[in-house]
Amino acid sequence: MFIKRTTRRVGGKTYVNHLLVESVATPHGPRHRTICSLGSLAPAPEEQWHALAQKLSSALGGQTTLVPDPAVDALAAQLRPARHHPARSDVVAIHTDQVDTEDAREVGPVHVGHQMWRVLALDTILAEAGLSARTRRLTELMTLNRLVSPAAEHAMPDWIRRTALGDILATDFTALADDALYRTLDRLHPQRAAIERALAARERTLFNLDDTIYLYDLTSTYFEGQCPFNPQAKRGYSRDHRPDCKQVVVGLVLDRDGFPRAHEVFDGNRVDRTTVADMLTTLEARTGRRGGATVVVDRGMAFADNLQEITARGHHYLVAGRHPERTPHLAAFADETGWAEVIRQPSPRNPGQKKSRVEIKRAVVDGEIHLLCRSEGRTEKDRAIRAKHEQRFLGDLQKLQARVAQGHLRDAAKVHEAIGRLKERHARVARYYDLTYEAATAAVTWTPQADKQAQAERLDGAYLLKTDRQDLGDEEIWRLYILLTRVEDAFRDMKSPLLERPIFHHLQHRVQTHIFLCVLAYHLLVAIEKRFLDQGIHTSWATLRAQLSTHQVQTIVLPATNGQTLRIRKASTPEAIHREIYRTLQIPHEVMKPVRTWAPTESR
Repeated sequence: MFIKRTTRRVGGKTYVNHLLVESVATPHGPRHRTICSLGSLAPAPEEQWHALAQKLSSALGGQTTLVPDPAVDALAAQLRPARHHPARSDVVAIHTDQVDTEDAREVGPVHVGHQMWRVLALDTILAEAGLSARTRRLTELMTLNRLVSPAAEHAMPDWIRRTALGDILATDFTALADDALYRTLDRLHPQRAAIERALAARERTLFNLDDTIYLYDLTSTYFEGQCPFNPQAKRGYSRDHRPDCKQVVVGLVLDRDGFPRAHEVFDGNRVDRTTVADMLTTLEARTGRRGGATVVVDRGMAFADNLQEITARGHHYLVAGRHPERTPHLAAFADETGWAEVIRQPSPRNPGQKKSRVEIKRAVVDGEIHLLCRSEGRTEKDRAIRAKHEQRFLGDLQKLQARVAQGHLRDAAKVHEAIGRLKERHARVARYYDLTYEAATAAVTWTPQADKQAQAERLDGAYLLKTDRQDLGDEEIWRLYILLTRVEDAFRDMKSPLLERPIFHHLQHRVQTHIFLCVLAYHLLVAIEKRFLDQGIHTSWATLRAQLSTHQVQTIVLPATNGQTLRIRKASTPEAIHREIYRTLQIPHEVMKPVRTWAPTESR
């Protein structure tokens, strides 16, 4: 604080004024801030201005001196009402060498999660489902844990205390235990359908979503342990490559923008093709829509009975044909005329990316549109997959041949059963071989079918799409089917960043609620990424989470000269990248109101 002399010339006359100013830091550098005007007369000789300013600063801060200066005290009494903070209760003298910080907590990611929870009105949705305020609060905490740093319910209380959630929600979680979280799972379970239905309606309105395209696919997620109390936990086809573990199958329906519309948990040994009718029933209950949409599924569900079920409910279908369905189009695939290339743009996050060439050709079979597709990128992939399966098949054949030759397997019926099991296990490549068993010589032999192998090689990279929609163009059909990769991305996000697997719960209803929490977290994730996409910014939640991790809340410890210590609990100033993220998401920069507390200074 110092005294500054200013002059201004008006109409040939010079006016002099004296200002009491202080230097403050701003984003643009140090600046002078006027505290008050001292008038046109100098308050003291210029050589005494510095000492006078220091005395005024101390007096305005409430400090007293051993030798009172009536003139300074009188001037300070006149100046106090003119300041922004008349009592200046926030001005204290501190020991700068004892300033410290404590209890630093990460706030950026949980602040974003909490604000998007509010944007989606999830607290209101849970309240309408009949859940208490405490259950709603704990549900939010468990969902944010899935979004930010997934952990088991047993470890969640410690994680909550390591973040700034207590500061954001103005709640003390010191005594929170895992039992409360397990009870929340129990209370949440009966309300899953109502919550999912209300959330789908909220997102459709908030983001103006198209509900005429439904993308359906399945995945599996495995358990740690035997799960004797969960009848859904069974061994089946494991997409996680964990056939040694019991699992459940999860069905998920997304719209074309990637927002979940419905999900269902099936038995671990449920076959994909048998889930379509149940999923359509669940979808209709969640969305209230009866017909008029286009259901997109992969070849594992592209059977006649499923297509009939879809059309019977008033929907259209777009599916990938099963491999044998390509055979009638073999000549068309070989014919080089009539193909059109699909123009594919590289990902905005990877402008140098080279997309593989894709060509399409249209055919009509019994009123159904068949789109023949050839992909250079899939050609090598199909060959590598077939070679891998063929190697495994031949290896198992050699083992069976050795068992028979050594006399370990003599019964002809048993041998034929073993051959049948091999054909079933390796159905992808077994059809390219003739298998025979000679009982007289006790020999198992196999002969490659060169014509079938050559036909398979000609179809490498080729696939077939089918739809009953006559109004779609060729490229539009292909691009709609490619949207199915969004379901795969959703499963990838749920299994990796949101850590849906492995599951440690053993009770069926808790397993289902655990998966439901992962779906809720995915709603937040896709809403966050949608806000960025709407601004033309292609990024991922994982990237944003890492960038936000440096925004923290901490307590600043200020030991005052009056024997008291002032503690200020506040968030750090957001960095430029934090402000840009908050601006794009349309959420406030302010994380919390600063909290000030006084306490006697502890001796060190």
